[in-house]
Amino acid sequence: MPSVNIRELRDTKRLKAWLRSGKTVELRERDEVIARIIPEGSPPDLGEWPDFAALRKELFGNRVFSGADLAIKKRGRY
Repeated sequence: MPSVNIRELRDTKRLKAWLRSGKTVELRERDEVIARIIPEGSPPDLGEWPDFAALRKELFGNRVFSGADLAIKKRGRY
């Protein structure tokens, strides 16, 4: 991923070329990323989401819990 320092922002030709080609550009200050400039129209990269349904099935099987039952069980009374 291309990156540019704050001081290098004066050279907008290179930045515009990267953005027009669809690349996301990292904005850095003292070699620390402070922002990412994303070209217009490109979807953000959110990464992969875990399979929550499979994890729930693995942990609890086919059991169904209501919120009230869990709260009562956790309190240990009533």
